[in-house]
Amino acid sequence: MDLNMALMRATFKLDQRQDDGATTVGTGWLVRLPGVDGRLALVTAGHVLDRMQQEQASIHWRRVDEEGRWHREPAPVRIRDRTGAPLWHRHADRDIAALALNPPAHAHDWAIGFDQLADDEALKSYDVQPGDEMLALGYPRGLSANEIGFPILRAGRVASYPLWPSADFPTFLMDFAVFAGNSGGPVYMSDRARKRVGASDFHEAQFVAGLLAQQVVLTDERLEIGIVLHAAFIRQCLLGLDAKLADQPA
Repeated sequence: MDLNMALMRATFKLDQRQDDGATTVGTGWLVRLPGVDGRLALVTAGHVLDRMQQEQASIHWRRVDEEGRWHREPAPVRIRDRTGAPLWHRHADRDIAALALNPPAHAHDWAIGFDQLADDEALKSYDVQPGDEMLALGYPRGLSANEIGFPILRAGRVASYPLWPSADFPTFLMDFAVFAGNSGGPVYMSDRARKRVGASDFHEAQFVAGLLAQQVVLTDERLEIGIVLHAAFIRQCLLGLDAKLADQPA
């Protein structure tokens, strides 16, 4: 499936009402863990879950019936234990969290593959540079594209250099407006005619480049620039979660 459609189906709104009446909103998306047992994780920004202080959050699942009609079906998901301790795995250094979960059967097949998360070699191979267009999915201010709960697609240009190695440059900038609720959403490239370095013909470039972490704010002024964490760190976070799950008793 085209990555646009795959991520559109794999991305969901997360929200939780806090004790003060405010609602925390973020964006999460389903990814298959690298093992062979088919386990899934919901990936989002770490600060999204940090701000959710209750034991359960809501995920706005979607379902398509036999007649092709879509339905939005919010459901609770447990994110903390009874002591308030997080149930998610967080990257040691980056604002990335992964929560192991078993979604409804109709959503299970919509998770994207671990190998669709780009590492440094993928960025080099496709010679990703400033000015290249990237796409992002999310829920700005909690807004969905429609009543079914699909995310809103945004586009922007890579706005910083250099992009790798990710160990030295863990984030890159993207020229587009970011709002509360966008945090955690996937940032990706979907280019049907892109030439690999050293290749004589064109190939599709379809990969997740990173996760939208936050917006750039300077002296209380929003600069309409997004900060993206490289997908290499999402891979690390998911591998850490996978190892943690493997250590748990069956």
